[in-house]
Amino acid sequence: MGNSSLSNLYKIYQITGLDTLSIKKLTLLGFSLVALPLVLALLYSAAQINKLSNQSEDAIFNAAEFTETSKQLSELLVKMERYASQSIVLKNKELTNNYFIEEERLLTITNQHLIDHPDKNLKELSNQFLNEIMFINQLLSPENDQTLYLTQLQDQFKLLAKTYNRINQRSNEVIYNQAKEVKTSANLLRQTMLNSLLIIPITILIAVFFIIIITKPLKKLIAEIQQLEQGNFEHQIALKSSPEINEIVDALEVMRTRLHALELQKSSFIRHISHELKTPLAAIREGTELLYDNSVGALNPDQQEISDIIRTSVTRLQRLIEDLLDFNIVLDSTSLQDSEKLHVTPLIGSVINERKLDIKRKHIDLHTTFENITIYSNAKQLAVILDNLLSNAIKYSPENSRISLSTSLVAEQLKITITDEGMGLNEEVMNKVFDAFYQGPAPQGNEIKGSGLGLTIVKELLMRINGNISVTSKTQEPSGTTFTLILPRAFLVGTP
Repeated sequence: MGNSSLSNLYKIYQITGLDTLSIKKLTLLGFSLVALPLVLALLYSAAQINKLSNQSEDAIFNAAEFTETSKQLSELLVKMERYASQSIVLKNKELTNNYFIEEERLLTITNQHLIDHPDKNLKELSNQFLNEIMFINQLLSPENDQTLYLTQLQDQFKLLAKTYNRINQRSNEVIYNQAKEVKTSANLLRQTMLNSLLIIPITILIAVFFIIIITKPLKKLIAEIQQLEQGNFEHQIALKSSPEINEIVDALEVMRTRLHALELQKSSFIRHISHELKTPLAAIREGTELLYDNSVGALNPDQQEISDIIRTSVTRLQRLIEDLLDFNIVLDSTSLQDSEKLHVTPLIGSVINERKLDIKRKHIDLHTTFENITIYSNAKQLAVILDNLLSNAIKYSPENSRISLSTSLVAEQLKITITDEGMGLNEEVMNKVFDAFYQGPAPQGNEIKGSGLGLTIVKELLMRINGNISVTSKTQEPSGTTFTLILPRAFLVGTP
């Protein structure tokens, strides 16, 4: 289903007022609309099956009844003809009485099974059959003064036999027609069952419609939550949907407002406390420099050593405060709306140029492998991320070692890997490297100076530009650590 179809469905959802229903009522309505066509099809099929069953039952019963009636009539006609012929030849009244007894049985069977039959032709033939029997009765009646000859009686019975055969033939036609109707009904039922399969895609469409109208507000809600996750607290959450969704939206809006206020308080506190610390720190540093330079008088060796320690500590404290300020500024200035189309290779090249002196100082061999990739992202944020990772790799790399930096395109995502040949990180350290102010163990004979905020900044910025970072490390030879970045919305240069 295309985006336009989804939009049309959602418009119908809003126009009909379904968006004001609770999820419980909406689910119940959707289930009812999905089940209703299936129930109606089931009831209709059951009625048709019942009709077919009744038709089949009637056809079988009528066939058995016609067969039995035909058999009885045939036997009775044979007996009646024999008794009638013998009574004429032998002039025996008892034989005549036997004829009338069999004739009474034949009339009873005919009246029960044939004379009131719904089939018009069969009913007419039955009346003709009875009339012919009555005519034979008149011939055999004692009140008949005319001489009855055997040939005359036999001719009448031949006419009666012909009528019986026509009745039998019509009975077979009636049975055949009923069987044909059963077959037609069966074919109709089969076609109806096949047509009822069309209900399945209809019910699927109804189910898809209700899945869309239930999940679309949830997807919008997830998007709003992701905005909060990325630290975008300025965007007001305004989403109107079902009562349950509205309650969640109200709760999220309250949480967003509080988080925004806390974020502003935190930033303001860091700015103020950093400023308040820098002012006296500047005076301490200036005084320390005067003491260290012997501007206020010569110092003995012990005093000079203490002065040097104070000077170094003040310098490190000032760097920590500046890093803290930079950390706060970076987080405050991060905005997803600042995304732009930028080429990755020149950006990485500028980051490497800024770290050239550090690389030369440790005689590091920087090996790069770049693909010509373009990405939609924030240049400043991406540069800060790469600079922190490269700086981290340089700090933890021994002299005369190698750092590998590569870029590649994987499923429209930019993959950047930075690998050093340091001593590696154990599992406990890898779980903490992104924590604020945490620094891993320094290599032997190499003091690591820093605030411990570099990788925390990397993690925060990546979260805000929908990127991910992972770290793998080996502590055994050949040791080393690899940081892998994954950033979305990337493509090769020249790709539309």
